[in-house]
Amino acid sequence: MTSTLFDLRGQVALVTGAAGGLGESTALAFAAHGADLVLSDRHADALDTVAARCRAAGVRTQALVADLGDASEARSLGARAVGVFGRIDTLVCNAGMQGPAGPLLDASPQDWNQVFQVNLASAHALCAALVPGMAQRGTGSVILMASIAALRGNRAIGLYGLTKAALAQLARNLAVEWGRQGVRANAIAPGLIRTPLAAGLIADDAFMARRLAMTPLRRVGEPHEVAGVAVMLAAAAGAFVSGQTLVVDGGTTISDGS
Repeated sequence: MTSTLFDLRGQVALVTGAAGGLGESTALAFAAHGADLVLSDRHADALDTVAARCRAAGVRTQALVADLGDASEARSLGARAVGVFGRIDTLVCNAGMQGPAGPLLDASPQDWNQVFQVNLASAHALCAALVPGMAQRGTGSVILMASIAALRGNRAIGLYGLTKAALAQLARNLAVEWGRQGVRANAIAPGLIRTPLAAGLIADDAFMARRLAMTPLRRVGEPHEVAGVAVMLAAAAGAFVSGQTLVVDGGTTISDGS
C-alpha cells in the first residue's frame, strides 16, 4: 500500500490557473505522479508551455484557454474539460486574483464583482458542473486554493481574504453534501510562497523581516510544498480527509512572533 499512497495513475485532473505559480507546480506534480491532465488558464502561450512539460512526463495533457473572470466561460469550462478525456476525477480550483489593495470598505462594486467571480463564483460553477459526475462514479476530490488570508484579518487585501474564507466554507459544505457519494472536498491555505504573485512582497526587505520573524521555519515556502499537499488530497493518502483547510505556511499563523 505504501507504494501507491501518492499514485495518481488512472486519474484525470482539471487544474485551473495552470500557466504559472502554484497552478503550474500542481500540474507538474500531478503529472509526475501519473495523472492525465486538463489544464486551464487565460494565458495561452504560458499554458501551452506547462502542458508540454506535463506531456514530457508521460501523461496525456490538454490545454483549454479560459478566462474565469467571464462567468459564461467559467460555466462552460467544466463541460469542455469532461469532453477531453470523458471525466474529471479531481478538480483543483487554483485560478485567482488578489484584487485591489487598501481598506475593505473602499472596494467598489466592480471590485467585488471581479474578485468574487474569479476567486469564488468560478469555483462554484466548476463544482456544479463536475461534482455530480464524481458522485455518479462514487469517488472524486475537489481541492480549492484558499490562503491564510482566509484565517485572519488583513489591512491590505480584505476582499481577497473574504473570497478565500468563502472557499474554505465551500469545501466544508461540499464535503457534507456529497460525502455519502464518495466525493471529498478540501481547501489548501498557503502562506507566503515563492510565486510571481508574491514577488513584490519577497522583494520588500522590511516586510520580509517582519514576516520571517513570525514564521517558525524562518523562510518562504516553495510552490512544490503546496503542490505536494494537493497530490496527497487527490491520492489514496488523503482518502479519509474531507472538509478540511490544510494550512501550508511554515507555522506563521500559529506563531506568537518569538
